Amino acid sequence: MSWIRRVLTSSQEQANNEGDEEHHWLSVSDLMAGLMMVFLFIAVAFMRNAWVEKERIREVAVAYQENQIALYQALLGEFEDDLNEWEAAIDDTTLSFTFQSPDVLFAAGSTDLQPRFQKILEDFFPRYLNILMQFSASINEVRIEGHTSSVWGLGTPDEEAYFNNMELSQGRTRTVLNYVYGLDDVAVFQTWVKSNVAAVGFSSSRLQLAEDGSEDREGSRRVSFRVITNADTQIRKILEQG
Repeated sequence: MSWIRRVLTSSQEQANNEGDEEHHWLSVSDLMAGLMMVFLFIAVAFMRNAWVEKERIREVAVAYQENQIALYQALLGEFEDDLNEWEAAIDDTTLSFTFQSPDVLFAAGSTDLQPRFQKILEDFFPRYLNILMQFSASINEVRIEGHTSSVWGLGTPDEEAYFNNMELSQGRTRTVLNYVYGLDDVAVFQTWVKSNVAAVGFSSSRLQLAEDGSEDREGSRRVSFRVITNADTQIRKILEQG
C-alpha cells in the first residue's frame, strides 16, 4: 500500500509542476502579445504623424506655387509694356526681373549709374514695390543681384579678374540700392526696404551661355531684382515642429 501512495504522490507532484510550467508559459505569451500591441500602436502613431507632416509640406508647396504664379502674373501685368523699351525680362521660375543691356546700366568698369538707367529705376522701383506689398507676407527677401562677365583686362589672370569683378558687381548693386532707396516715391517704403532688400554681387559665378555653350559676355553683364519667398522657411518650421 505504501508504494501505491508514493506513486499517487509522485503523480500529483508531476501534475502540479506541469500546471506551474503551463501557467509560466501562458504568462510569457501574454506579455509578448502585449508588447506586440504596444509596438503596433507606436508604428501606427508614427505613420500617422509622418502622413500629417507630409500633407502639411504638400500644402505649403502648393501654396508656394500658386503664390509664385500670382506674383509673376502681377509683375508681368504691371510691366509687360515696358520690357522691350527697358531691354528687360521677367523669369517666372526665379521671379527675377532682369535688366539685360549692359550699355544702359553702367559705363565699362564703373559703378556709376548711366542717366538712362536712373530714369528707368525712377519709374520701375516704386511700381515694383507696390506689387510686392500685395505679397509681402510671403516674401522673405528681395535681392538686387549684380553679374559680370569673366573678363577684366588683357592679360589679367582668371582669379584676379574674378575678384575684381566681385568688387565691381558688389559696388554696382550697392549703387542701385542707394539710388532707389533715396527716391521720393520710395520714402513710404524705406522701413520695409531696409528690412527686406539686399544688394548682392556675384561677379562671374553665374554666367549666361550662348547656344554653343560658350560665355555670352554681353548677356552676363546684367542686374536683377529677385524675389525670394519664405516657402523654405515655412517647410523648415514644419520639420522642426515635427
